[in-house]
Amino acid sequence: MADPKGFLTTTERELPARRPVPVRIMDWKEVYEPGSRTVLRRQAGRCMDCGVPFCHSGCPLGNLIPEWNDLTWRGEDRAAIERLHATNNFPEFTGRLCPAPCESACVLSINQPAVTIKQVEVSIIDEAFAKGWVDPQPPARLTGKTVAVVGSGPAGLAAAQQLTRAGHTVAVFERDDRIGGLLRYGIPDFKMEKRHLESRLRQMQEEGTRFRAGVEIGKDISWDELRSRYDAVLVATGSTVPRDLPIPGRDLDGVHFAMEYLVESNKATAGDTVSDQITAEGKHVVVIGGGDTGADCIGTAHRQGAVSVTNLAIGRQPGDTRPDHQPWPTMPTLFEVQSAHEEGGERHYLASTVEFLSNDVGEVRALRVAETEFVDGRRVPKSGTEREIPADLVLIAMGFTGPETDGFDGETRPTITDRGNIHRENDYQTAVPGVFVAGDAGRGQSLIVWAIAEGRAAAAAMDRHLMGETMLPSPVGPNDVALSVPPGVG
Repeated sequence: MADPKGFLTTTERELPARRPVPVRIMDWKEVYEPGSRTVLRRQAGRCMDCGVPFCHSGCPLGNLIPEWNDLTWRGEDRAAIERLHATNNFPEFTGRLCPAPCESACVLSINQPAVTIKQVEVSIIDEAFAKGWVDPQPPARLTGKTVAVVGSGPAGLAAAQQLTRAGHTVAVFERDDRIGGLLRYGIPDFKMEKRHLESRLRQMQEEGTRFRAGVEIGKDISWDELRSRYDAVLVATGSTVPRDLPIPGRDLDGVHFAMEYLVESNKATAGDTVSDQITAEGKHVVVIGGGDTGADCIGTAHRQGAVSVTNLAIGRQPGDTRPDHQPWPTMPTLFEVQSAHEEGGERHYLASTVEFLSNDVGEVRALRVAETEFVDGRRVPKSGTEREIPADLVLIAMGFTGPETDGFDGETRPTITDRGNIHRENDYQTAVPGVFVAGDAGRGQSLIVWAIAEGRAAAAAMDRHLMGETMLPSPVGPNDVALSVPPGVG
């Protein structure tokens, strides 16, 4: 194990400092200062190498957390990245974007702050990239089999890398102009600079994965044609249909889905010219939805120079401590102050938006909001509590309802579940032989760590389908639910 007395002598949880708010809102760089290696090793030494490491149950990937904590504490950084890569293709993504359900399941967190697992993870991979230890791993031989992966988010990329390394010829199709899916255009640079994505894509290209950006399956190439060209197809298109708010005034200018706004901002940050860009500059901004996407909109609005930012959530404000109905090792719903929330603005809970109000030229000027009350288990606006909130720009960040399925045609058209997801069997295969589904398209909106885990598992199933057997690991099944996933997620 790591330091046998570490959890006794180091009881404080230490993380790198965030850059000062007045400084960081002037650019799009990541918010954290570089961390101290001494502090990192001390924090890794708090890991107890539990006889039953519940952090494994909290992580869908089954990351070997006690092992790479121990190696980090001992200063064996190269061995640490080998153990980390054994279960996770992209720790530079999860170490920045995952909400760390492993930490909620940490045994130490029963009576102390959890081990800083996520920070140790991202430090291991950043050190590995900096020292040139992330080498391409091309296959020793080719199988002659071809695979098409549709969608270049974390599920598609994880599957593509696994299948390429197994010797198959893999092409990744992406309808956007660049590879990366929501990693590219949904995540602001202040949470993950795109250089991390580019570094991993270079490795994958050198391994042999082929990328086809700007190609929309179902439009540029039919699904049936794609199926006829390749020995197997993986649908990893994500859950991209946004949940709408159909109330009076929804069609006013200035009311947008969050992803419309974030995609344009990310393109502008990348240096693209975006015509008629949706921007918060000089505006009163209201973000509807209290999740991660809403926080991304808040941080983006601050950097664009919004006059004010107001965040509305329809439910109650979560508490600061673990509630009784979410005991350890489950992942509790807690009040969270993300970096974007530190940067300004107001947060309102129990806020039900009743109507978008218009000015004389058809633009949104305000929201009519009422207090939320619970009637027969439903959340409804409480009569007599209405008030107005000024708004020149409204961003709807209420989550997603499922994958887009309109483009499917012919024999490849899949069965859709009652939840709006693409149906698949226990081997990730749809009713169409040779067509598989992984990630949010099959699971529904979930965590990045689930997407990567499903991409790896689907790759193993596809390899077995193509070759009759597989040596690829399969961390999860399509119906698995980790101990640390909150109710209603996954």
